[in-house]
Amino acid sequence: MNSVTRKVLWLPLLAAMFLTGCGTISTIGKLEDGAGAEASKMWDKWIEADGDIAVATTWSRKVAPGVTVKDIEETFVAVAAERNMKGVGELPLSQELEARTGVKQKFLKVYSFCSPSTARMMVDFSPAMGAYLPCRLTVVEQADGLWIYTLNMDMMVKMGRKLPSPLKEEAWKVRETIYQMMDRAAKGAF
Repeated sequence: MNSVTRKVLWLPLLAAMFLTGCGTISTIGKLEDGAGAEASKMWDKWIEADGDIAVATTWSRKVAPGVTVKDIEETFVAVAAERNMKGVGELPLSQELEARTGVKQKFLKVYSFCSPSTARMMVDFSPAMGAYLPCRLTVVEQADGLWIYTLNMDMMVKMGRKLPSPLKEEAWKVRETIYQMMDRAAKGAF
């Protein structure tokens, strides 16, 4: 998609901003610095993905050839331990589907991690953030191999209302931990 088309797609959003007037201007003043640039990146991903909101709001990494599920899981655990995150659950979906159907499934498993103190601070700041808890990474087997997906945590730390200290610093640590878990596991970098 060319830049002219992208700019034309922004017109309805700009029109809405002008129509809402002072409320929009007041809200913009409460956002993290750079929130507009981050929203623009997400918008571009949404357009490039033909409106697939999941693509726009997640990070993904293709797992390097030769890296196994066991390698990925060991990396998740190692990075979590290095950064004081707690594994709080696993959901082995492909295993469950195999048990229900008797049919071999492509690998699909969700891994959950949390920093309880940061979670508490976040929901005290915005109870709706509870919907994003705990942090999750999902390993998905596709035709071209394994992939790791997780929520784009920049939405929380770069796009929303300004986070007060020490919440901002703690949220950033969680963001970095999840990013490192995904990135290092995809490379098989224990």
